[in-house]
Amino acid sequence: MKYQIVGKNIEVTDAIRDAIQKKLRRMDKYFVIKDDVLCRAVVRAYQVGAKVEITIFTKEMDFRAEVRDNDLYAAVDFAIDKLEGQMRRLKTRMEKGYNAARGLGRSIAFENFKEEIEKEEAEEVVRTKSYYLEPMTLDDAITRMEGLGHKFFLYLDSDDNRISVAYERDDGGYGVIQAENALTSK
Repeated sequence: MKYQIVGKNIEVTDAIRDAIQKKLRRMDKYFVIKDDVLCRAVVRAYQVGAKVEITIFTKEMDFRAEVRDNDLYAAVDFAIDKLEGQMRRLKTRMEKGYNAARGLGRSIAFENFKEEIEKEEAEEVVRTKSYYLEPMTLDDAITRMEGLGHKFFLYLDSDDNRISVAYERDDGGYGVIQAENALTSK
């Protein structure tokens, strides 16, 4: 696995880099093609605590975890635990025969996962909802999202007729995700 460790508001010293790489190396055993896998860790320092964002890029899919903690090294450990949990869930989905998960798991050496003492709960869809997408502006979508008390809102953008999702960002402000396919990119 190739490592890239970046600091924001913090200088990544050799000691920090070595400690983070040592912790991340425990993830190496989970990947089949270790040379094609890039692991990027972004470390941010705050007045109190630190945040670590770890993203593992494989050919089939990416894994990402973000953790904020008072201790930088504890945040790295928690982020790695989250990544392992994501891989375990993918393994479970593959074992249950979900077609979409089969192709995504080709880069992961699932045989290296220890069997869990506690059986993970099966993920299942517990509710399906459909509704008419009203054309509206981003400001209208944000107003409705806030009125509903939700973290996101799906709508049809009246400016460009694209299916869009307005969402509340963890670091403040809002973001928009817009669907793009062959029909909308022409």
